[in-house]
Parts: sequence; C-alpha cells; structure tokens
Amino acid sequence: MSGLSPGFKRFHRSDDPRLPPGQFEADGFPVLSAGPTPAVPLDTWTFTVTDTNGGQRRWTWAEFQALPQEKPTVDIHCVTRWSKFGTTWRGVSVDTLLAGLDTSATHAMVESYGGYTANVPLADISNGRAWIVHEYDGQPLPPEHGGPARMLIPHLYFWKSAKWVRGIRLMERDEQGFWESLGYHDYGDPWREQRYWGD
Repeated sequence: MSGLSPGFKRFHRSDDPRLPPGQFEADGFPVLSAGPTPAVPLDTWTFTVTDTNGGQRRWTWAEFQALPQEKPTVDIHCVTRWSKFGTTWRGVSVDTLLAGLDTSATHAMVESYGGYTANVPLADISNGRAWIVHEYDGQPLPPEHGGPARMLIPHLYFWKSAKWVRGIRLMERDEQGFWESLGYHDYGDPWREQRYWGD
C-alpha cells in the first residue's frame, strides 16, 4: 500500500462532551486511505468468519443482505484528530455472524480486500459493540468510505473500523494488523488518546 489520500480540510474546536481529548469536530465526512480503493463487485463479494481451527462460515452479498439488519447511530473518532457525531449506518451485528460459535479465541483479525488488516480483542466486536455496515446515511456505502461493506467499531479509533472487509479471522493470541505494525497503538481507545506505541 502506498500513499495516503488527502483526508480533510474542514474541522473546528468544540466543547461538546462527546468529543474525546485532542479531537476536532469535522464538517463533512473526511476520507483517509492507505493505497488505492479496491474494486469489489457485489456478485463476487463474500464475507468469511474463520475460527481458530480453520472452520469457516461464508456469506455471499445476497445471503448477507438477508441476515437481520440493524441501524446504529454512533459517533466516530479518527486517529488523525477528527470526530463526527451522530453518524447513521445500516448493517449486520458481528454478534449475528458469530452466533452459536464455540471458540477459545481472544482476538480477531479483520481482513479486507486489498490486503489491509486490523486486529481487535474479540470482546470489542461482541455484545452489540460492532457491525459490518453497508449503508451510510440511508445510501449504499460509497467505495471511498469502505463500500461495499466495512467494519464499524465506534468506541475505538476509526482505523480499527476497516474498509472493504472480506472476513474476520479468530485468533487465540493477539497479532498486529497493518497500522499496528507501523507504530499505531495496539488497542486505540480515543478517550485515552491511544494513538501510537507508548501512548
């Protein structure tokens, strides 16, 4: 992956209590990506959950759309210091995708078309805390924002909400994802300003 897309130019300070320390409120929806935006045709899109033994659950786009859908409204916070309040999405809870799965996993690797990865504790994508979303603000999720589908983990910095997702690989121990291997914090709590190693 080479180069970062220019992300944002419009943001302002805010006294809103929803704003984590060190953040600015964004006007609009900034775009920041590493490398080119992959083209992912819906007729070939699949999402796969791989357990620690290599077993897999897989959904096509049509099968994914047939799953129970939720409409979370959440605040999002980017490590590059912008935040956006009250964003509205539509997608499938990760709990639905993991339902009935008996696993010894403690962590998960979110994997994307284009090769991007993001590691998260399994607890942070369970119990109503994360979704695979395919709509934003009532419209299909644009490719520049991660469409056709992206992870949404609103309580962590937004790099953990990986774009262009294709699966979740469950793990019995933590492994670093793309940005974590380049110096970003392993966890990424915006309220503790966990941006980089050592924060």
